[in-house]
Amino acid sequence: MGRGPSIEGRKNAEDARRGKLFTKLIREITIAARGGGADPATNPRLRAGIDKALTANMTKDTIERALKRAAGADADKMEEIRYEGYGPSGVALLIDCMTDNSQRTVADVRHALGKHGGNLGTSGSVAFQFKHVGEFFVDTSKPGSEDKLLEAALDAGADDVQSEDGESLVLTSPENFEAVKKALAGAGFTPSKADVIWRPENRVAVNAEVAETLRDLIDWLDELDDVQEVYHNAELQT
Repeated sequence: MGRGPSIEGRKNAEDARRGKLFTKLIREITIAARGGGADPATNPRLRAGIDKALTANMTKDTIERALKRAAGADADKMEEIRYEGYGPSGVALLIDCMTDNSQRTVADVRHALGKHGGNLGTSGSVAFQFKHVGEFFVDTSKPGSEDKLLEAALDAGADDVQSEDGESLVLTSPENFEAVKKALAGAGFTPSKADVIWRPENRVAVNAEVAETLRDLIDWLDELDDVQEVYHNAELQT
């Protein structure tokens, strides 16, 4: 019988994943603070970035260092770039990046897509298939919780609430994200996930082979230091 990864090996792998996540979160905080100011009370994007970092167990000291870095010269070297393209079987992709070297980043993204049967598209080629929305996933398995959630969310300005099998999805505009978040907390709900994302207007069905290739592509892109988020319009079974 073969031996699995050692405890030390698993820990090192987990530390590497955590380090990569922290790098992405720090970049988001830095860019958000640079663009909208270092006060989370008046900068919704920064507030959301800090909330994500705290959820990932980043220390407040690390967050403070990221905010200070936003005021430094190094922050000016970073830029946000969105690439639009296609994955296997024509799946639409939005790839959000933060980089200090756009030539390196586009080469890395193009290489990843090419290895998985995809290619880069022109600006606007797939973005129209996505909508910028806030989303909250909430456990509503307790009796009466769906109605309670619906009332709290819609009163706070949410656009839609979809419930199925004891879980509800609350959709809102990015502008109303914080108001809905506060309303859900006030009603006693703690979302398992809360984020502002690019959500596909419609999802396309793909076969098992395409789904596997797409997952490999997303993993590859996520491993790239410059890639922050990857959005797609495929219907993948979890």
